Amino acid sequence: MGAALMLVLALLSSLALGASEISLVQVTRVLFAPDDSTDSLVVHALRLPRTLVAGLAGAALAVSGLLLQGVTRNPLADPGILGVEAGGAFAILVMVVAYLLGAATRAVQILFETRAQGALFALSGSVAGRTWEQLWQVAPWLGLGLVLAQGLASRVNVLALGEDVASSLGTRTARDSAIITALGVLLAAGSVSVVGPIGFVGLIIPHAARALMGADHRLSLPLAASLGAAFLILADIAARIIDKPAETPVGILVAAAGAPFFVLLARRIGRGRG
Repeated sequence: MGAALMLVLALLSSLALGASEISLVQVTRVLFAPDDSTDSLVVHALRLPRTLVAGLAGAALAVSGLLLQGVTRNPLADPGILGVEAGGAFAILVMVVAYLLGAATRAVQILFETRAQGALFALSGSVAGRTWEQLWQVAPWLGLGLVLAQGLASRVNVLALGEDVASSLGTRTARDSAIITALGVLLAAGSVSVVGPIGFVGLIIPHAARALMGADHRLSLPLAASLGAAFLILADIAARIIDKPAETPVGILVAAAGAPFFVLLARRIGRGRG
């Protein structure tokens, strides 16, 4: 109940705050009764699709992290972090080509400065300028993924007990692990396709959800979705107002909040194993 209330408040705040501020009373009025006013245009054409994209992506990233942490039994698992080792091997190969393309990249930045800056902004993780069209492109896939994740929550509970215990209970661990992992990856990929790479949402939120609801994924998963949605919406609000009228990439703010959490969590796990 508390998470749902926080999500509603985050959504309304997102519609009210930005380069220009609109009162919550006016937001509520134009939200349910659109008119020809500037406030109505700002709410419906600019802020509402952006807010819904942020909420959907935040929910998907949080659930993705929860699924991957449950399957791998790794409290540090995150859609972004898990790609580091595989990406490292690939990066070695790319480095051979990177020097060759360096001059070309710089030339593009000089010749097409505006477009290049927009691309760099997007690669930092952002929901700025997201439209209804982009929302409808990913909403069916992410929405279906979240529903499927809830349906698989009981299987995640079993896999989280360990492979031996899960096998003794008659679970087809290899099949279930592959399905749940693929779903987690698809949720993360769908989010990245619309908001860019935003790390640590899938790390921070699952730990908060389990701390509040316990280890039962049937309960912690919907909470993680609500918290993830609210978290990314609130982060986007901060990205809008911290240096307004300019915007800060939301991925930078999330990383600033998530990096200390990751370090503290890693140190705690290290002490526990020691």
